[in-house]
Amino acid sequence: MKLMTSLLLATSLLTVSAVEARDDIGKYPIQPLLETSKAKSALLDVPLYFADQSYGSESSKYGEVITNKKTNAFNKSDREACEWVMLSALKALQERAIKEGMNAVVNIQSYYKKRKFVSSTEYECGAGTIIAGVALKGTLVKL
Repeated sequence: MKLMTSLLLATSLLTVSAVEARDDIGKYPIQPLLETSKAKSALLDVPLYFADQSYGSESSKYGEVITNKKTNAFNKSDREACEWVMLSALKALQERAIKEGMNAVVNIQSYYKKRKFVSSTEYECGAGTIIAGVALKGTLVKL
């Protein structure tokens, strides 16, 4: 009986570890997210330009910054958790721009697990059973 209990416990622990280790990397559209009321209320009035989107001429440049945000993904769809954490990451870039005296963030790209993904239409998000994360890299400028 002790052997059976030990085997059952060991199997349970391995199963829990495998479930917690899920880290699916998904790609999600940027523009539909930015058009939501959630984005309009969460984000600041600092323009965001993704990948090679064109913008006005720079009068000054602070340089490149990185943000890496996580959120609780428990009992949420991957998309729901990823959208929430993407808004958090974008807001962090906007706040940093303001802090450094800049007024726009350009060349925004995904940088999840330090892997560059450059797109003007999509971002990458890592979603697990408990946590979802978005890392972004962008350049702070004054237009």
